[in-house]
Amino acid sequence: MRAVVTRVKEASVRIDGIICSQICVGYLILLGIAPKDTDADAVHLAEKIVHLRIFSDEKGKMNRSLAEVNGRVLVISQFTLFADLKKRRPGFSKAAKPDHAILLYEKFMKQLTERGVHVEHGEFGADMQVFSINDGPVTLIFDTAEV
Repeated sequence: MRAVVTRVKEASVRIDGIICSQICVGYLILLGIAPKDTDADAVHLAEKIVHLRIFSDEKGKMNRSLAEVNGRVLVISQFTLFADLKKRRPGFSKAAKPDHAILLYEKFMKQLTERGVHVEHGEFGADMQVFSINDGPVTLIFDTAEV
């Protein structure tokens, strides 16, 4: 699994021009799933993200977690994180097929929720417009094959 985690002041997702989800302070997470990813990857990634300390404390140091700032998460499925970029036109054979990916997308969000995180999300497979006001900016990339 790959996740691009951006610390945001606010984020939202629109489908057909209508806001379907939005958050204030928290993380915008773009989540990509590979064919070999498992439930264990979803659990591991959720655990890592929940315990990140990338919000500023009173001294301006990145030292606070999502829970400490009452943050929320907006998760967007993003199969393009597994794009093959060898040619000018990307290929997506390295991304999981939808039937496998949706199960792990939902498992990941459930894991966040079970850890006390308020989760909003886009619509799996939909054409979405994602808006964010990045904070910092602070953006981290996770890959369960490497972490």
